[in-house]
Amino acid sequence: MLDVALDGVVLQASESDIEALINGINMTWWLTVTFLIFFMHAGFAMLEAGQVRSKNVANQLTKNMLTWAIGILVFFVIGMGISNNVGALLGSGGESSALSMFGADPSIGMTEWLFSAVFAMTAATIVSGAVAGRAKLRAYLVYTFLLAAVIYPVVAGMVWYGAEEPLLVQFGFEDFAGGMVVHGVGGIAGLTAAWILGSRIGRYNDDGTANVIPGHSMTFAVLGTLILCFGWFGFNVGTAAGVVELTGDGVILGDFAIVGRVAAVTALGMGLGAIGAATVSLGMNGKVDTLYVANGMLAGLVGVTGPTNLITPMGAIAIGFLAGAQLPLVFKFVEQKLKIDDVCAVFPVHGSAGMLGLIIYPLWSVEGTAIGDGLIAGGILSIEAAQFGPQILGVAVITLWTVVATAAVWGALKAMGQARVTPEHEHDGLDVTEHGVDTYPEFGQTDVITDGGTDEYEIRTDGGREIRTDGGEPVENDESELKMITAIIRPDRLGAVKKSLAETGAPSLTVTNVSGRGSQPAKKGQWRGEEYTVDLHQKVKIECVVADIPAQDVVDAIRDGANTGEPGDGKIFVLPVDDACQVRTGKTGSDAV
Repeated sequence: MLDVALDGVVLQASESDIEALINGINMTWWLTVTFLIFFMHAGFAMLEAGQVRSKNVANQLTKNMLTWAIGILVFFVIGMGISNNVGALLGSGGESSALSMFGADPSIGMTEWLFSAVFAMTAATIVSGAVAGRAKLRAYLVYTFLLAAVIYPVVAGMVWYGAEEPLLVQFGFEDFAGGMVVHGVGGIAGLTAAWILGSRIGRYNDDGTANVIPGHSMTFAVLGTLILCFGWFGFNVGTAAGVVELTGDGVILGDFAIVGRVAAVTALGMGLGAIGAATVSLGMNGKVDTLYVANGMLAGLVGVTGPTNLITPMGAIAIGFLAGAQLPLVFKFVEQKLKIDDVCAVFPVHGSAGMLGLIIYPLWSVEGTAIGDGLIAGGILSIEAAQFGPQILGVAVITLWTVVATAAVWGALKAMGQARVTPEHEHDGLDVTEHGVDTYPEFGQTDVITDGGTDEYEIRTDGGREIRTDGGEPVENDESELKMITAIIRPDRLGAVKKSLAETGAPSLTVTNVSGRGSQPAKKGQWRGEEYTVDLHQKVKIECVVADIPAQDVVDAIRDGANTGEPGDGKIFVLPVDDACQVRTGKTGSDAV
């Protein structure tokens, strides 16, 4: 029995009672961070959807949902057992039975399994961003199955599971929260899959130069990034999984003893990653690219994820900055030198950033760790060069396994003709061809301005002018000439044009959002730091058929409302209309309009 003091009252509690309390506290923490990590899938979905074309958004969202749906089942049935078996076979001691993964207490075991599963699913979903826009859904899901069943579990078994000292840990390799086990695997697998698949149609010219294919929503990309950053605290801080533990000296803090430093390191890495990417972007392009900043935040987080329990705050500042700074450079290398179409930059964000953090972290390792003091931290120069060796070895082994396994799967799918959609389907977009849906069925219609209508103008029936639905006035015969006035104007001038038309007596019109080019100068845009020309400008097309109002009056009204005096104000066309027929009544000619 143990004596527990509570508000001055001494209570007796058995050791089993204390153990049950500790288990309850720890499981509550594990589940809390597990749910936080799961929420990262919303961030991945938004980030990836924002970086693809609008015709591929539903496909990207579907892949993210099915990654979880298939992966969680596969990791439960196969993956966790493979991790334990690999760890036991290659490591020192431990259980080798797949059935032993839940241990003596199924509740604790299942909680730990679910905590492990969200890490596995993170690795799986990273790949979808690299192969966006051209991979068949069935091919991606086959790879997701195999990654959750074998590819990721083998890596996890070499570092985390199934043994008192897994294989790579025996050599001194350290990866606390998955800088290589999770993010490195995802980034390397994504790059390999993108290489096997080939680039999207139109991504490269015949001479090898790259064309920019901007994503459809910077808003989605940035919001997805911020959701991921929020969930990342669960990823890194959550890995400090043991809140308290019972020892011979009583109840003490477990991994929570370092949780404050882990949280600080995570936050600093995130911020410095953004600064690093922004700095290099400014140097390369003369502008701070928004998407590079967003990707840089994630790269900084990946950089500190592996050694997040082993580095000082100064180490987080340095590694975060370097991980963000390398991102634009590595992306350019992948795009322009390797000619690999990594749509969502998963390799520079997750792959190379994870490698960098784990290889150089001994420069800032905290005092008192198993590998000694950092080379730079506190001015201590006691670290041995050999301490970098285990990190390089671990990164190399994980990279080699991931590349070989991924290339084998996608290579086999490509050989069977099942890896990539047809050119026709790629042109049409994967939303329609793979899912039969249109993500934006009313795309372009929500921007139509609705002010300037006729409700400000009273329809008179007391002898004054009566406004008809076509904007004309009654005449004594039906021999009036029909005219179609078509105008292409700036979208922001639509309200003024509608008002002018209503004052002229021609309030009826059809409005369509269009794009085109004329005398308005082209603009320059940037996507991930790369410049492209925008020569198709957003415009509004107005169509107005009149019978009895002089066409010139309508032309003058449109010109008065649309004119800004700048190139790009638009043009007006007047065309004769042979006839018209009203669907409801069958009336023809001027009576129809």
